[in-house]
Amino acid sequence: MVNDGSIVRFEGVFFEHGPNKPILKDVGFSVRRGAKVTLMGQNGAGKSTIFGLITGALTPDSGEINIATRLTIATARQVFPRAELDLTLREFFQKQFKEKIYDIDPRIEAVLEAVNLEADHDRLVRSFSGGQQARLLLASALIQDPDLLLLDEPTNNLDRAGIEHLTNFLVNYKKSCIVISHDADFLNSFTHGVLYLDVYTHQIEQYVGDYFDVMKEISVRIEKENMKNAQLAKEVQANKDKANFFAQKGGRMRVVAKKMRTKAEELEEAKVDVRKEDRTIRPFTIPAQPPEELAGEVLGLTAYTIVKKSKTVDKKTKISLRKNQHLLLAGPNGIGKSTLLEKIATGTAYGATIAPQVKVGYYRQDFSTLNFEDTVFRSLMSAMVKPDEEHMRAVAAGFLIRGELIDTKIGHLSEGQKGLVAFARLVLERPGLLILDEPTNHINFRHLPVIAKALSQYEGAMILVSHVPEFVAQIRIDEVLDLEK
Repeated sequence: MVNDGSIVRFEGVFFEHGPNKPILKDVGFSVRRGAKVTLMGQNGAGKSTIFGLITGALTPDSGEINIATRLTIATARQVFPRAELDLTLREFFQKQFKEKIYDIDPRIEAVLEAVNLEADHDRLVRSFSGGQQARLLLASALIQDPDLLLLDEPTNNLDRAGIEHLTNFLVNYKKSCIVISHDADFLNSFTHGVLYLDVYTHQIEQYVGDYFDVMKEISVRIEKENMKNAQLAKEVQANKDKANFFAQKGGRMRVVAKKMRTKAEELEEAKVDVRKEDRTIRPFTIPAQPPEELAGEVLGLTAYTIVKKSKTVDKKTKISLRKNQHLLLAGPNGIGKSTLLEKIATGTAYGATIAPQVKVGYYRQDFSTLNFEDTVFRSLMSAMVKPDEEHMRAVAAGFLIRGELIDTKIGHLSEGQKGLVAFARLVLERPGLLILDEPTNHINFRHLPVIAKALSQYEGAMILVSHVPEFVAQIRIDEVLDLEK
């Protein structure tokens, strides 16, 4: 029972994902009714675990989680479960309710309008683009009209229009909301406070204000902690020097020396653990195939197909990509960008020709090019032409893949960690044609400048799809193909 105005309260919560994999240690925080709160933390810190504990899908090892009586909760997930991709829209939305909803169609229309999407209710989920599926996941939570809305990376795959629509919705939303996102600008438009899950201490820090307020507060605290420790270090050394001086005098001075050493030990204990900020991946390079294997045209594109008002339309173009040339594929959600990328990558695109000796490196937004049953170790080793464990581990470490993580199954990683594994594979594969479909999805925003620089410097041929203009602006683009024009 929660009776202090809070709708969710964690008290001394501990949770582990298996032995020796702590996620939460003595976590305590509360969320008040009507609050719009951001849940932040490094990839793999356990943000989605917090959501699972709130909904009851997970149970804490110890501690208490108090939820307000009769509170209804709905979660907009990050990705569609594969088992639901072959449902019709009507079946998918009906699945959000325990009981049969007889007036489901008007409810579907209302939530589709809320997420700015038009669609036939008998259409299969699989037929929607990644951006449209992201809107459907949001709509699946909205249709339940919950007291508490949990959004897990809701801007992934959304184009600018979709993000603006979602932002306006949340600004005007009257109920409570907790959002996991790495998009600072999006969060700052509506948030009232921040829950920061520290990946090192496994504890939640609760702040008032937006993300930039939090970063400023943390920076001030780190500066104060460093200053305090520096002062204590001086005092520790001074007491040690005095202790050594008096110890050499002998006799009663040894008693004084002992007191000096005790004082030095007390000062050492008074030092504080300075907060460790989120680590950023190391700068990296994606090596291209040898230049002699990329002589001449790498990719030729003379035709493609788009989807407009639910109908396919054939288009003609003349694109010729050679080594060290970068193409940006643009257009709104649902027009067919991901479909075109997939067909090019698999060699089934009508009007597209890839030179026979060219190796394709394909980064899919749903990570379906990864085998979720493989361990990270096996996945990375299999990406190499000549397996070299020492080199593989060095590359993996640069993407924060260390320790037990490398022996973890891909399917057990967070979405952000899967993205880092996918990038590590590209480094090890040494492709001649790099195809990237929304590579910023799920990735901690601290990593994005590093990734952008690596893509900008890539010396093979590259095709990029991204709805994040700030990210694209950091990458060298030689040609743009706008599918809408």
